[in-house]
Amino acid sequence: MPKSKPAPHRRSGCPLNASVEMLGDRWSLLIIRDMMLRGSRTFKEFLQSYEGIASNILADRLRKLATHGIIATQQDPSDGRKQIYQLTKKGIDLAPVLTEMVLWAAAHEETENQALVRQMKKDKKQFEAAIRQRWAQSTILPNSN
Repeated sequence: MPKSKPAPHRRSGCPLNASVEMLGDRWSLLIIRDMMLRGSRTFKEFLQSYEGIASNILADRLRKLATHGIIATQQDPSDGRKQIYQLTKKGIDLAPVLTEMVLWAAAHEETENQALVRQMKKDKKQFEAAIRQRWAQSTILPNSN
């Protein structure tokens, strides 16, 4: 029988608090964004993001996201020294949340990538379905709940 993970200690039982404790820093959200929109799956690909994350911060956030079950890792079959990161079902379920965050920011701030914003506004459900389909097709990890 697999050993269950102990429940994480949280400041409170508030659902918003749980979300903030898992995703409350910009780097975690940007890593998830890169996985959903750009298909990033390796450490090097994440380092190439234009926000310029430091390698030590990236390693910490990837570890944190894996601990919370948002991403999973597997050795790259073509290069055993590399890890491949994959969103889990829990991670991909963040697509509607990130979509709403993008639309909120675009409505209230001057932002770039208006093509993405227009695509989201046109049909959010279709946009999110395309993300889910792309990730279902690229899933390589056997137990990515």
